[in-house]
Amino acid sequence: MFNTPVTKSAGGWNLVCPLTLQIIIQCIGMCLCSPVPGSSHNISKNDPGVQNAVLVSTYTFNNESNDIFFFRVYAIKVAQIQIVKGIKYVLEVTISRTICRKSMSPPSLDKCPFQPEGALQQMFNCHFEVWAIPWKHWSKVTSFVCHPPSPPSASSTN
Repeated sequence: MFNTPVTKSAGGWNLVCPLTLQIIIQCIGMCLCSPVPGSSHNISKNDPGVQNAVLVSTYTFNNESNDIFFFRVYAIKVAQIQIVKGIKYVLEVTISRTICRKSMSPPSLDKCPFQPEGALQQMFNCHFEVWAIPWKHWSKVTSFVCHPPSPPSASSTN
């Protein structure tokens, strides 16, 4: 009736279709090796789109902060991208207070040195989400949450 090979195993008769088995193996490989369309995936921290999203995020933080000093990115921990109606960047960054006062209006944040260790040094771990539509030269921070870094636990110093 069917032109499918039949094999006998220890537990009984099994139908085996080599083509179906090959398709299943390929699908599993694709699922494990490549991102699912529409899902977020890691991207290089040096990607120009990531760098622009970091800049937009930093300006948003500075505009909403009551601090008299500017902050800038100290480290990018995670950068992810998701294709939506445009591009969504998800960033995990550490920002640090600089010595530049907001009243000075620096030409570029990257020219502002970080505060040295001491009473004025302050850092935050931040989660930013930035929606960008590159072909319209438009981007916006859709959400962000920042908190001081957790102090090292006593068990991690032993």
